[in-house]
Amino acid sequence: MTDADDFLAWVKTSLYEAEHALHNGDAAPRRALWSRNEPVSVLGAWRNAFGQQELNKLFVELAGQFFDCTSYRFELLAYEVVGDMAFTAGLEHTSASVDGEPRSYVLRATQVYRREDGEWKVAHRHADTVIG
Repeated sequence: MTDADDFLAWVKTSLYEAEHALHNGDAAPRRALWSRNEPVSVLGAWRNAFGQQELNKLFVELAGQFFDCTSYRFELLAYEVVGDMAFTAGLEHTSASVDGEPRSYVLRATQVYRREDGEWKVAHRHADTVIG
């Protein structure tokens, strides 16, 4: 298995499961996949975060907003692995309750990853709502 195959398998399993869990109100799997090394950052569809303290607060607050995820699909549009760095770009299709209201939406999401101690970790996320 190549580095790209290994990375893609991780995206389709561990990363997918963590995002699905977040949309069911559980931030722990997402946090487990994020780097504990600086820098880390989120330029999010709803909020931004820079550094570990803000990241932890953001993930807990997001998990508190989401529950009853009926559908989550990551449509991978592009990815690349170069050594111990990688990126993904795609569309996140989600149906879940947000602040108690059922919603369906699509986010454009780009993430940057780094391999730390042999495991992929998320270091940066940028997401925004697809309009139109």
